[in-house]
Amino acid sequence: MNIISNHMPTAELQALDAAHHMHPFTDNAALAKKGVRIITRANGVTLTDSQGHEILDAMAGLWCVNIGYGRKELADVASRQMMELPYYNTFFQTSHVPAIALSAKLAELAPGDLNHVFYAGSGSEANDTNIRLVRHYWAAKGKPDKKIIISRKNGYHGSTLGGASLGGMTAMHAQGGLPIPNIHHIDQPDWYAEGGDLSPDEFGLERARQLEQAIHDLGEDKVAAFIAEPVQGAGGVIIPPATYWPEIQRICDAHDILLIADEVICGFGRTGEWFGSRTFGIRPDIMTIAKGLSSGYAPIGGSIVCDEVANVVASAGDFNHGYTYSGHPVAAAVALENLRIIQEEKIVETVQNDTAPYLANAWSTLADHPLVAEAKTVGMMGTLAMSPDVASRAAFASAAGTVGLICRTHCFDNGLVMRHVGDRMIIAPPLVIGKSDIDLLIERARTALDLTYTEVQNEGLYKAA
Repeated sequence: MNIISNHMPTAELQALDAAHHMHPFTDNAALAKKGVRIITRANGVTLTDSQGHEILDAMAGLWCVNIGYGRKELADVASRQMMELPYYNTFFQTSHVPAIALSAKLAELAPGDLNHVFYAGSGSEANDTNIRLVRHYWAAKGKPDKKIIISRKNGYHGSTLGGASLGGMTAMHAQGGLPIPNIHHIDQPDWYAEGGDLSPDEFGLERARQLEQAIHDLGEDKVAAFIAEPVQGAGGVIIPPATYWPEIQRICDAHDILLIADEVICGFGRTGEWFGSRTFGIRPDIMTIAKGLSSGYAPIGGSIVCDEVANVVASAGDFNHGYTYSGHPVAAAVALENLRIIQEEKIVETVQNDTAPYLANAWSTLADHPLVAEAKTVGMMGTLAMSPDVASRAAFASAAGTVGLICRTHCFDNGLVMRHVGDRMIIAPPLVIGKSDIDLLIERARTALDLTYTEVQNEGLYKAA
């Protein structure tokens, strides 16, 4: 076996990584000089690096390790499936038991009439599927001009050409000639940063009604769908005002626009329900899934599609789309076992009734810190907005993300993975995190905030823009 616990020295591993490994969303030249942190093992909610340091992973990997690390059941299922049927495709009028069983389970779990699954290897791929799927759907209904998909600024839907185009991240659009045609973006429902003097409810309605205005401006006969995350994850855990999603749903219904809920982060218990759509009362026509579907133990994603869309597409001949690994048998078997564990161990119910309320209360105590202007949670997601002027919610005078990066560094140095998005700090721990580890998370977060506050003052960065 090539997996060894007695690895070569960290410095040698860092040199090999710098020489051959290109990292995502990274200045690779700067990283090569600094040297990567090398994670060698994990269990529960704790990572261990190559130097033996233990780190509480408050980001569940990349929002995905919902059932925690080290679940032998998933390894056993993967091993059995590899011995029985390691791979076969779902092209050429064939299927296999893991894909069939997983599809039936997802139809059982998904809300409404979302009864059909088109598989991908990731959420990015699934959102590429969604672009083609909704355009093909409208063409099959005799409306081929309905091609425009409306999304949100600062939303995230993956990093493929299609997924990054749907997303509203300007840094991604600046590379590679994005977005592709027929993608339109409206403003995000971020009351903290953009609400001004409006109340959250007023602001939620204003931002939702930008969708109706865009449909009017672009033409209802041209708009195919609206896509959004129930909670903007990578955008900073932006939790929309209560008025936002009901108005979005009304607008989509009124104007015959498909609604796509990107549940890649919010799905499978993250918000305290099986899907974020249930948390916010959304009735999507398509849901994008990945991450928590397998708790990150195997790469798998997909689109869960409602009866109407699936039936129209099925009646229109071949849908000329698919991936080599669509419904991969090992990934599907692992996902099915992951869902069994979530159901049988009542992980979603525990989050909803016990640990999410505990986290919400503990997280709210950080709002008394002089750096923190907002501390909010939904389910097992949390966001801290940092400001030099809490009352006015002012941004720092320094470049966006300067203070956030300082805080992230202090988190890592004190045994905590907490991500920064600009000058927000965000968390999404494994759903199985217990109360004692939540206490430890809060303790380490407060330490990092204290150290950040001192450094920001010493460096003259405690100034409003």
